[in-house]
Amino acid sequence: MPSLKDLKNRIASVKSTQKITAAMKMVAASKLRRAQEQAEAGRPYAERMGRMLESLAANVSSNGQGPKLMTGTGKQDVQLLIVISSDRGLCGGFNGTIVREARRQIARLEGEGKTVKVLTVGRKGRDQIRRTNPKAVVFSYEDIGRKRLSFSEADTITAKVLEMYEAGEFDVASVIYNKFKSAMTQIVTVQQVIPFAVSGDEAAAQDSGELKAMYEFEPDEEQILADLLPKNLSIQVYRSLLESAASEQGARMTAMDSATRNAGDMINKLTLTYNRTRQAVITKELIEIISGAEAI
Repeated sequence: MPSLKDLKNRIASVKSTQKITAAMKMVAASKLRRAQEQAEAGRPYAERMGRMLESLAANVSSNGQGPKLMTGTGKQDVQLLIVISSDRGLCGGFNGTIVREARRQIARLEGEGKTVKVLTVGRKGRDQIRRTNPKAVVFSYEDIGRKRLSFSEADTITAKVLEMYEAGEFDVASVIYNKFKSAMTQIVTVQQVIPFAVSGDEAAAQDSGELKAMYEFEPDEEQILADLLPKNLSIQVYRSLLESAASEQGARMTAMDSATRNAGDMINKLTLTYNRTRQAVITKELIEIISGAEAI
């Protein structure tokens, strides 16, 4: 049985940990509000730009021509996975779910005979993927959005991806990130960004001959796509970073709240044990005193 001093030290240690987790919860909550506002503000623009490009791409694809970012290389042999995680831990299962999905995708693609390359954003994802797939990680970024996430950081990642694509280092690229739903819920999302994919709804509308709004483009569709597709890639990467940042803060706030509650429960149990042990020690001392008095 631990001594009274050991129990008192343990209670003091847990109380100190509880203060730290409570402070981290408050910091994460304050950061979550700003990150959530950024993520929600970025969704409409990214979604509407995607729908506009789908309309353009559907018209161009019917002609069998278009920019390389839309038509692709004609192959799917080499796949690039852009895995967005965090640089710091203490955020519950945020990084674990991303890494598990990345490993699942790697296993599935390699099972189909494809070569997989991974570009990571965040130290946690990079380190965990390297443990099981050390040769897959070809490039990594750290400290993205450390002070405040900006579009220029997404543009830097996009420039690297486009450079690799133009050099013929991969055929298809997909982003894996956590989409923010609430502070307690994040949805692991896999989105293909290269080549630009027309959704099933748009393709079905084209095939069925459904009436849609008619647009006149100046200049022509191919030139507009050539200009907008790289920008759309930057926007989609930026949106993924925003969603991931909000998800990270939500997961950290939830994890620190649970840790604070668990610390409180542990303090109550340790305090009860301390009081029982102290009572037992006092009772033992009284028995020894009484026994000594009777012996005299």
